[in-house]
Amino acid sequence: MTEQQKLKWQPGRRDLLFFGIIAIVVLTLVLGSSERKTKPVPDDEMHRTATSRDACMTCHGSDGVSPQPKGHIKGGQCFQCHQQPKHWAGMQ
Repeated sequence: MTEQQKLKWQPGRRDLLFFGIIAIVVLTLVLGSSERKTKPVPDDEMHRTATSRDACMTCHGSDGVSPQPKGHIKGGQCFQCHQQPKHWAGMQ
């Protein structure tokens, strides 16, 4: 092997696969860290004064007027995802 052949690097299939995996991981992290796009809570009297999960679930429970959609998480921390209305009383 000559000195010139040693200095020239050509990526092989394994190198391209590695770079592809790194690109997918970086892209996933960038897209996954974007701000959540959830529906804001309506700014009306009922939503401004809801101070417990039970108060939210009177309407948004399975038997309520406006139940949560299928697949909605059941964590019970509504305002981690949904933006609070102005002048919100706070959830205890």
